[in-house]
Amino acid sequence: MKLFYSPDSCALAIHIILEEIGKPYELALVNLRAGEQFKPPYATLNPKGKVPALIRDDGALLTELPAIAWYLARTNPALGLLPEGAEAEARLLELMDYMVATVHMRGFTRIFRPAAFTPTTSDEPAVQQTGKDMVKDGLKLLAQVLGARAYLLGNYSIADTALFYLEDWAVRRAGLELPDALAGHRARMRARPAVQRALAAEGLA
Repeated sequence: MKLFYSPDSCALAIHIILEEIGKPYELALVNLRAGEQFKPPYATLNPKGKVPALIRDDGALLTELPAIAWYLARTNPALGLLPEGAEAEARLLELMDYMVATVHMRGFTRIFRPAAFTPTTSDEPAVQQTGKDMVKDGLKLLAQVLGARAYLLGNYSIADTALFYLEDWAVRRAGLELPDALAGHRARMRARPAVQRALAAEGLA
């Protein structure tokens, strides 16, 4: 398998899952800051112009973080990265969609790329503040879901890798304070060997 990624992007979640699985894979760097996601050869491979993307062992390309994470967990059932039962799996997908589509795309994107939301430079601080408010609300909700448990659904799952990149962005990139429950979760995640290997490979250790 080959993972197309950019350091410190949401592809970190998939990178961690691949490290948890422990099977051989390749990393292919896509420099988002240089706009490589919009240029050949990557744009030809993945016209969506974003990461992550995964070339599977059968040669097929799979895109979108939740879909890639689900596929990797489903095809490696011995690791228990998906909860058992339709209800539990639906709840996991519900969380994954909220974290990626709302907290990341609606919140963090406003913080990191305010110019995408307004043509007026003077409005950008207000856009960023809106993003911070969205992220804070999202993290508060996720902290309530986590509660006193070690991981979002009780046992470690792919949902925790998505939560981790959000937590890490909040602390390192947005300067936000995590709710206590999420600060504990982030610490537990950073203690996992697979997470440490992925962070080291991306220069984030």
